Amino acid sequence: METKQKHSKSPVHMAEESAEKKLKRLRYDVDAIDQKIVSLLIERQKKIEQVVALKKAHQLPVYHPAREENLITQRRDQARKAGLDPDYLEELFRLILRKSRTEQAAYMAGKGIRAGSTVLIVGGNGSMGRYFRRWFQDAAYRVRVLDRKDWQRAKELCSGANLALICVPIETTVDVISKLGPYLSSDCVLADITSIKGPPMEAMLKAHQGPVIGLHPLFGPTTSTMDKQIIVATLGRNPSACQWLIDQFTSWGSIVVKSSAREHDEIMDIVQSLRHFATFAFGQFLCRKRVDLQRTLEFSSPIYRLELGMVGRLFNQDPSLYAEIIFASPKRLNLLKDYLASINENLEMIENGDKDAFCEAFRKIAEWFGPFSEQAMRESTYLIDKLIERF
Repeated sequence: METKQKHSKSPVHMAEESAEKKLKRLRYDVDAIDQKIVSLLIERQKKIEQVVALKKAHQLPVYHPAREENLITQRRDQARKAGLDPDYLEELFRLILRKSRTEQAAYMAGKGIRAGSTVLIVGGNGSMGRYFRRWFQDAAYRVRVLDRKDWQRAKELCSGANLALICVPIETTVDVISKLGPYLSSDCVLADITSIKGPPMEAMLKAHQGPVIGLHPLFGPTTSTMDKQIIVATLGRNPSACQWLIDQFTSWGSIVVKSSAREHDEIMDIVQSLRHFATFAFGQFLCRKRVDLQRTLEFSSPIYRLELGMVGRLFNQDPSLYAEIIFASPKRLNLLKDYLASINENLEMIENGDKDAFCEAFRKIAEWFGPFSEQAMRESTYLIDKLIERF
């Protein structure tokens, strides 16, 4: 009689089957944990909505730097104790916090600190003028526009205005302020948004007897949210009457930094004028050398790509905007001359191939930078890692 052979599974096959079952159970557990994470995020979002309602009712700012940094520090400590990568936890929670802030800012944008008040935007058809028009309109302000062709209606447009916001090019700002002043009521807040504050502040205080405040938004008209965007405020006259305007920007998520006109202009000489000119000079040199940019990117390190990206970004924008910033004052031009002279001082070192002189200068500069160098290393490494992920 023929006997039927039993096809028993080999030990290897049984082990593979057992591993598959274990893997399936583990994946099921991971999926369950993921569902819990989503549920917790939903629960967190509900709490955030309660926070937003409270902030909106009491006109509290969206962004609380100390609170966020304390939270990040706590999560990093928790990660270390649990054997997790603290950088991974920080990135995750910064993403959660940013999402929370942007949603809060969007919700708060409809809240006008003085909803129904009249805002006159001088230069309201320009890029920044249109930008602020939208924000004030969305917050239920009554917005009027006074542009180049509207000066015959200036008295009418200024009548009853609670805020006159000057959004015109730097070179015309002082003239526009002088022209506008006589039409404003004594309780109207007069403000400008130029990137220099000295001359405009003097002009506003001279032309208008009411509240005066200088503003400098450190962002452009393509910014989709005011979340953590910096606005420098220079107080001129009657700060208490201008406070509602500061509160309005704060409610939109902006960080308002107060400064004197002199301090602002001295810092902006470096932050804007010198930086933009140095970027322009580097781009100009590459252009004159007819460098094959795409080919250099194939050989480039991430830091070069990041630097070249900043240069390319400059040349993708309006040259007149940067011309206004760079050439805004004689003081800025003198600073640029000093910068060029400083570069020329290195010619002898380059011609002699003096590595020792270079290293000595390098060490002195590094000592001057101090702890910021470590911070810069961390921040730039983060940006480079993100760039690598993207490209």
